[in-house]
Amino acid sequence: MSPALKFDEIGYWSEIKLAILDDDAQPYNHILLSQDPKLHPIYIDGFAGAGHHKAKGSDRIIEGSPTRALAVRPPFDFLHFVDIDGARVTELKKLSAGKSNVSVYQGDCNEVLTKQVFPKVRYQDFQRALCILDPYGLHLSWNTIMAAGKSGVIEVFLNFPVMDMNMNVLWHNSNRVTEVQRDRMTRYWGDNSWEDAAYPTTQGLFEPMQEKASNEEVAEAFRVRLMKSAGFKYVPKPIPMRNTNGAVVYYLFFAAQQRTADKIVKEIFAKYARYGEIPNG
Repeated sequence: MSPALKFDEIGYWSEIKLAILDDDAQPYNHILLSQDPKLHPIYIDGFAGAGHHKAKGSDRIIEGSPTRALAVRPPFDFLHFVDIDGARVTELKKLSAGKSNVSVYQGDCNEVLTKQVFPKVRYQDFQRALCILDPYGLHLSWNTIMAAGKSGVIEVFLNFPVMDMNMNVLWHNSNRVTEVQRDRMTRYWGDNSWEDAAYPTTQGLFEPMQEKASNEEVAEAFRVRLMKSAGFKYVPKPIPMRNTNGAVVYYLFFAAQQRTADKIVKEIFAKYARYGEIPNG
């Protein structure tokens, strides 16, 4: 391990997320290749990390998504790992040393994915991709999400960071929210229609009133947006990831182009649904 690197500590909800990804990647490749052996399954990780994590409150080391992706069988033909942190990128390069089918990039994933990675995933080259977009907060641009959707060949697991939103943007008194935080939300959402989703207007006794929407209502508005604006054909209800206090940290979305992929993930989400309701359950 690089002396400049400290493994990220992750909570149990992140371990559940990794288990969900495990359950999807193998059947994804198996079904893809059974449909057409000429297809090339590709893995893309926009916030890859160092390849390993440490369990919160202990010294237990947990394999991260890049390490797990490298072990998937049938294997991915190509893998793209992106991280903005130099020490993490160094670890990713060690992890993938000697593997000519792995590319590691250092930089903002929004720039790297839209300019260097997504353009390489092409339908006419028989390529199909599974992309993980798992930021800790509002670090993702809608342009990146939309580029994946418009490609027609990229399926996405997406972190909808509702805790960051609630802490910094989605306040009951929206007038107190700074322009900087509003801009972060608009960049993630794609436009300022998030304000209508977060603060719907209802008719009061004497005049229209605005009230803050629930987390579920905001997430549902985003789910609809993924289909209508980003171009994904299938977006099942997301699974809430809660901390040990029961608070929703984020919603894990899946956005797909293929009915089969949608069916697989719906079954996986149903399997893990109780973890979204009962902390440590």
